[in-house]
Amino acid sequence: MSELQHKPVSPSTLPTSESGFTLVELMIVMLIIGVLAAIAIPSYTASLRSAREAVFNEDLHVMRQAIDSFTMDKEKAPQSLDDLVQSGYLKEIPKDPITQSRDTWVPDQDDSVESVDQTSGGITNVHGGSAQAGTDGRPYSEW
Repeated sequence: MSELQHKPVSPSTLPTSESGFTLVELMIVMLIIGVLAAIAIPSYTASLRSAREAVFNEDLHVMRQAIDSFTMDKEKAPQSLDDLVQSGYLKEIPKDPITQSRDTWVPDQDDSVESVDQTSGGITNVHGGSAQAGTDGRPYSEW
């Protein structure tokens, strides 16, 4: 028989330190995961809010440009935001990223006429409908 003969190893002959993780080791790992999550979650929510505000600002800018273009081209202000969609100035009314609704946009109606040919007023501006405060402290309805 050879000197390198292998004997089967039974679980009872293994050292106890190699049999698995202890409860203390598992608790330390869970603590580390908890600390990392506590650091990451506020950062994630802040970046999510910042992204929503950027989309909100861009939507306001696009709708305000569409209102101005409609008013200049048609020589009258649109009577509703749907007029912008029906005339092709907007593909669709964007969803407000703050309220997650298309119905919360608040148009500013003005009864004054901008030119001699214009017979009635209409929408001159648009704002968000949420009273929540943005990161700059102002409510979204004032943006």
